[in-house]
Amino acid sequence: MVGPNSSQLADVDEIAKLMLAAVSERELTPPRPAHHIGTPVRPAPVDGAKLAVAIHDVEPTSFRRCVEIRDWLRDHGVDRVTLLVIPAPQLHPFPSRSPELKYWLLDCQDAGDAIAQHGLQHRQTRPGPLLARPIRHWQGGRAAEYAGMSATAAAESVEAGRRVLADAGLQPRGFVAPAYAYTGALRRALSARFDWWATLLRVHGRADVRSPALCLGTSGALKRATSPAFVRAGAALSPRVMRLDLHPADFDHPRHLAALERVLGRTRARTAVTYDDLC
Repeated sequence: MVGPNSSQLADVDEIAKLMLAAVSERELTPPRPAHHIGTPVRPAPVDGAKLAVAIHDVEPTSFRRCVEIRDWLRDHGVDRVTLLVIPAPQLHPFPSRSPELKYWLLDCQDAGDAIAQHGLQHRQTRPGPLLARPIRHWQGGRAAEYAGMSATAAAESVEAGRRVLADAGLQPRGFVAPAYAYTGALRRALSARFDWWATLLRVHGRADVRSPALCLGTSGALKRATSPAFVRAGAALSPRVMRLDLHPADFDHPRHLAALERVLGRTRARTAVTYDDLC
């Protein structure tokens, strides 16, 4: 039997160090202000057409933009969203870099938003399988974090991210892989730890929800030119559950924002839900 190579062992060692850092995070971050404390809102799932909005890439460098997006959605009548949090960008637990982000996420959780884990650091560190590289690059470039990662490193990565979020007082029931790039090892790790995990085409949980995620693209000229039309068309053909993915970079492009305005203007009859509500 072939054992792990040195690069895989290095991955595990880095993740182990991060887990130790996460354990001490509570001593590094000031306590939550008393006026922020609330009771999580968890109404029962509703019948009928639903809108499930997910805000991707929530981390310290995108914090201000994410706050703006969340307020913008609220102004459009979307009172429940799923926030996909990157636990440790560059392997630094996010609360140590931005306690304000931690408190904001706790407030959002209390108000009824769902918190989901979005990988660990949202950055690929090992090359994936040769034949899969073109599609991974198209999907998310260097964000395909779990491509090429060993089974041991994938499980340790997932657990390290959960520890960071738990130590911040957050309660993630679900997971979304960066760039929707999954491996067999990652799926096995998730099935033992989460109530749900979402791919580009469905949400896997106690009851699988078949619904493609409507995503805008900003990483290349072709994506920027064509994705607004695809999102509008996808929204018009959407099934009972419409999934709408938002990234902070989407709001740098006027055509993207116009497409989102149009989609949300046509979803007033849908009930906003989180991925937790779906599963």
